[in-house]
Amino acid sequence: IPLQVLTVPTAPYPDQRPGTSGLRKRVFVFQSRRNYLHNFIQSIFSSIDLRDRQGSTVVVGGDGRFFNQTAIEVIVQMAAANGVGRLIIGHHGIMSTPAISCVIRKYKAIGGIILTASHNPGGPDGDFGIKFNTANGGPAKEAVTNKIFQISRTIEEFAICPGLRVDLLTLGKQTFDLENKFKPFTVEIVDSVESYANMLRNIFDFAALKELLSGENHIKIRIDAMHGAVGPYVKRILCEELGCPANSAINCVPVEDFGGQHPDPNLTYAADLVDSMKDGQYDFGAAFDGDGDRNMILGKHGFFVTPSDSVAVIADNIFCIPYFQHTGVRGFARSMPTSAALDRVAKATKIELYETPTGWKFFGNLMDAGRLSLCGEESFGTGGDHIREKDGLWAVLAWLSILATRRQSVEDILKDHWLKYGRNYFTRYDYENVDIDAACEMMEDLELMIADKAFVKQRFAVEDKIYQVEKADNFEYTDPVDSTISRNQGLRIIFSDGSRIIYRLSGTGSDGATVRIYIDSYEKEQIFEDTQVMLAPLATIALKISQLHHRTGRSGPSVIT
Repeated sequence: IPLQVLTVPTAPYPDQRPGTSGLRKRVFVFQSRRNYLHNFIQSIFSSIDLRDRQGSTVVVGGDGRFFNQTAIEVIVQMAAANGVGRLIIGHHGIMSTPAISCVIRKYKAIGGIILTASHNPGGPDGDFGIKFNTANGGPAKEAVTNKIFQISRTIEEFAICPGLRVDLLTLGKQTFDLENKFKPFTVEIVDSVESYANMLRNIFDFAALKELLSGENHIKIRIDAMHGAVGPYVKRILCEELGCPANSAINCVPVEDFGGQHPDPNLTYAADLVDSMKDGQYDFGAAFDGDGDRNMILGKHGFFVTPSDSVAVIADNIFCIPYFQHTGVRGFARSMPTSAALDRVAKATKIELYETPTGWKFFGNLMDAGRLSLCGEESFGTGGDHIREKDGLWAVLAWLSILATRRQSVEDILKDHWLKYGRNYFTRYDYENVDIDAACEMMEDLELMIADKAFVKQRFAVEDKIYQVEKADNFEYTDPVDSTISRNQGLRIIFSDGSRIIYRLSGTGSDGATVRIYIDSYEKEQIFEDTQVMLAPLATIALKISQLHHRTGRSGPSVIT
């Protein structure tokens, strides 16, 4: 019997504006508010022109967090009712974000729905998120997310096929007949690891990597998947294919609450990995976030590579990766808050450098126009133009390719880099779950202060250091491809020596505001010092100018990276 398609009346919610990485809320918001999930999913489908939607292919997957399975069941029922012809879903409903981007591009889908809150906590008391990626495999541009938001504010009904039940555990095709539909609706459950692994085989020299990881003089590595979606990819690619011992990879089974941990690959939340590296038994370490797009790189004894340095080192050694030997290098890019380490490599190699707002969609636009090959963000995201998302495992294989070619330690490679280019000392202070009104007022007052003409040329003295303001603004970006302008992307104070202080409100939290302060300072001579010691004067100035502790009631940051 053909399955019935229903149109169900609903009422809109005012708070479904997608942020930098989609709609993120506490799980209980999706569970307790009637049709909250249904409204947003319908808004996504309604944002796609009906002619494009009819019979189309859409990819669906998530990082395995709590509420993932429930959401997929609803998405399947609503996709069928909204005219989608085929859904491609990851086995068990799990697919890393880089793999979803890969699969969208491979199957020429019109887009993908990614169920993740990335590095935010999971479980019944944690966060849940929904992100829409478009046909290029990358995050939807602002015009699309604005359209989704506008629809969500006026929505009156949604279409659903409530009798449709899909089996996520069995690989292969499932077909369903729907009333008033000429063609059956198809759901294909795929092994997304294989599609993704095949893509990586065409980028890296797997024989050289296998020799590095399991040959006669192999290095020892420690990889922490933090119970996120990338665990099965790590096991299949690094262990089974490249020969790493099985115990090299830890926390590789996806868990709904990430083992009670915060799946954020930084020194604070991946402390277990850092501790396990300290005794020197491992030469290389890496951690990934919940959906596998972010990465942290460590050397022997837990030597920490900042994400800003990581992308600069990959850029300087880019031809260690066979893919770039074939394609050439079209351009480098970094987000505005990321340190200027990449700029120095770009200048030396005479390769175009783009400085964009935070958000991978800006990189995707440059890649689609053939202008960009490698990019990175200070928030532990690194990637190439092979897909349109940041890619944690790709970054790890890029580093391992450099180690295989240069046969040096991570620390020696980085120290050589600083000797060649000088060093950008960089840190970020995160103040999480700050009262939104207090945070917005502070940012408004700060913008008024730095916009005053008298602020430029002002001098700040801390101990024996004097910093003079050369430029101060609210960063604005004109896309060189389509000339769209993105305003209000972060307050910048740039000093005469090139040092920078940046203030931003983050768009990736689920409640409250996250205030971020970024500090970037270049040194040509003193390159082997402690980061926090070197940046302490600028940190003092950043807090003095903003009065952040007084304005937010916080005595210190939640996280320092």
